[in-house]
Amino acid sequence: MEKHIWLERWENGQTGFHIDEVNPLLVKHFNQLELPLASRIFVPLCGKTHDIDWLLSKGYCVVGVELSEIAVKELFEQLGEKPYIMQEGELIHYSAENLDIFVGDIFALTPEILGNVDAVYDRAAIVALPEEMRKNYSRHMLSLAPDTPQLMTTVVYDQSLMNNSPFSVDGEELKKHYGAHYTITKLDEMSVEGGLKQVKEVVEYVWLLKEASQ
Repeated sequence: MEKHIWLERWENGQTGFHIDEVNPLLVKHFNQLELPLASRIFVPLCGKTHDIDWLLSKGYCVVGVELSEIAVKELFEQLGEKPYIMQEGELIHYSAENLDIFVGDIFALTPEILGNVDAVYDRAAIVALPEEMRKNYSRHMLSLAPDTPQLMTTVVYDQSLMNNSPFSVDGEELKKHYGAHYTITKLDEMSVEGGLKQVKEVVEYVWLLKEASQ
């Protein structure tokens, strides 16, 4: 999705993509990451997802990146947290206890700014991007968090029916992006009730990406 369209959606309150509950697939499959408490989870393109609330409530630390500052402000309001705000390079860093959110373009995020992370939770981030950007995104994620396990959700449908976000990303595409670095395991799949916009038949998948030796 083009940056200006994403920002305009938040500015105009067109956030029907925001789910006002914790993703049940996160709750069901998060333990597959086998992380100790206080592990630091990276949530790219995080918006104001309630999944962050859930991760914090379970004793984890969360770091995210989000293009829209409106979304980040609403996230902190939702959590009842008053953020400490500072500039870091091209990004604005909002922080509170166990929580760091960077406002700006994910491609401006560096490993030094991000810091160490123990896992990545890609909650429909990769499917928000068109094909060419997905190639750059996956390469950038590998530079930010090399060999870090990922829990990822994608949707799959007939892409010819809709050329818009969320885009269809199947297991074969994930192998192209990540297969050289990870073993990719499908954990679950479920039909999306009501489909997406003009597409009726949509399936959501949950994937676990881990180093082959893990």
